[in-house]
Amino acid sequence: MLKALFIASVIAASGPQYGPSDEMFDELKNAPSEEEASSTATDIWAAWLESGSAAADLVMQRAVEAQNLGDLELAHELLDRVIAIQPAYAEAYTRRAALFLVDENFPEALRDLNEAIRLEPRHFGAWTGLGRTLETLGAKDEALEAYREALKIYPTLQAARAAESRLVREQNGQGL
Repeated sequence: MLKALFIASVIAASGPQYGPSDEMFDELKNAPSEEEASSTATDIWAAWLESGSAAADLVMQRAVEAQNLGDLELAHELLDRVIAIQPAYAEAYTRRAALFLVDENFPEALRDLNEAIRLEPRHFGAWTGLGRTLETLGAKDEALEAYREALKIYPTLQAARAAESRLVREQNGQGL
């Protein structure tokens, strides 16, 4: 019986893995140039689009297409469906949060960003989105912390670097 459980656990552990690998995040953090980091980040984003569910991936693809075409209402509906199909899919929450931000629905955006970070603590996009949201709401110290979390994962991320620099200058009385 124990042998069967051990074999089952080995098979489960060696099954397909979805999302970015630890090695990808190591490459991102230690990239020798901004260009190499950007290339690795692109690979990570592509990996985040794989949820482990063919149905969720198909609906996510359609949501991304709708968002790119400017049909934000349809994109939102589709992201709701993706989350219903695959509730532990961080990228769906991150993308839905972006739509909430467009509508200035900050409570829902914060909820989704926090859920994305809970599910994937290395989601530099969610950390950056959280920083932007908190900054918009006037929580500058918390925004700075969020940007710094993004930079721990992706040190050359321009949006987070620029925001960190701006907020540090403001803290030191050198805004604008």
